[in-house]
Amino acid sequence: MPTSEAELLSALRAAGREHLSASTVARRQETGSHLFRIANYTEVKATVANREHVESSTFTVGGHEWRIDCYPNSCVKPHNGCISLFLRRTSSGAAHFLRRSAGSGAKADVAMASIKFSLLDRDGSPARTQSAPQRQFEKERYLKDDCLMVLCDVTVDLGLRTDSCTEVAAAPEPTGEWPPPPFELDGELTTAIWKKQRADVRIEVGGETLAAHRWMLEARSPVFKEDLSLAFTAGKKTAELRIDDMDAEVARALIRFIYTDALAADVRQQLDAAAAMAERLLVAAHRYRVEKLKLICEEALCRHIGMSSVAATLALAERHRCPTLKKACMQFISSPANLVAVVATDGFEQLKIGCPPDLVDLMAKHLAKVGAVDQSTFGPFTTF
Repeated sequence: MPTSEAELLSALRAAGREHLSASTVARRQETGSHLFRIANYTEVKATVANREHVESSTFTVGGHEWRIDCYPNSCVKPHNGCISLFLRRTSSGAAHFLRRSAGSGAKADVAMASIKFSLLDRDGSPARTQSAPQRQFEKERYLKDDCLMVLCDVTVDLGLRTDSCTEVAAAPEPTGEWPPPPFELDGELTTAIWKKQRADVRIEVGGETLAAHRWMLEARSPVFKEDLSLAFTAGKKTAELRIDDMDAEVARALIRFIYTDALAADVRQQLDAAAAMAERLLVAAHRYRVEKLKLICEEALCRHIGMSSVAATLALAERHRCPTLKKACMQFISSPANLVAVVATDGFEQLKIGCPPDLVDLMAKHLAKVGAVDQSTFGPFTTF
């Protein structure tokens, strides 16, 4: 859910609204400040009589002109030694901030404002305001070079205002060179995709950064689709994914298969030559639910089943729910000679772990019948 106005507008734009504008009506305020300096204050106080004042120059806040009136010897009788300060509006700016409705009775010359007077100390910091308790005026604290400084903060209520209509611009396209594909392009369709559309996903895996297109990953892998829905927040044009427990070679082969529905020639050679690459790629295909690639890896591993590998391969098939591979392993150990030979290897414990309990019992009874092993050797067992 968008949490700010900018994110909301970006989300609306991303949903396909090509021509989007926005405006807001709200009560507006304008704040301004004026510093009034009274030089030779001691002389001014001695010459300006009670109920007489000195004036600041006019200043503008909220479309109105204002002036500070300072009474050095108070504005009331009897003279009580106080300084009196007033803010006066010297001109009307009503037409600037108030829209008058017919028959509303609103007075166009009324300005609503809040004010705050402060006396600045010798360091220029506000040290006394109109809300401060009455106490003797301390010349040595407030007068610097016999100058009194008065700060006036004014906040004017501008009423309800509608800001000007603004066009919501589309997010700029990423600049710089397009990231290269993580595999060699060998098909017309795949080549066209990478040349016509910029990759919008960067995958950090095995110390490398691989580029890809969001729509392609989401179309071929429900796991990528879920991960990318979290990585792409409202308005974002690109996203990054981090994949742990996988090397870049396997990730590159996985992405290539997602795009082309085929493995590269060198990867096929690795699958035929040894089981290692097939095992790693099967784990990746299972993790991202690319079922066709997973089946290819299962079939490759079926060709590598042997006395020394069947136990580990069966355990792998159990962990990653590979029915084709599991069936091939079962067929291999169903031969009494093969079963006796596997039990004699270091893979015996893995065989007990990888097999279902009923099959373990069956093998134990069969081997005990032929006298190859004590049935108790098979218990206890563990399954995945």
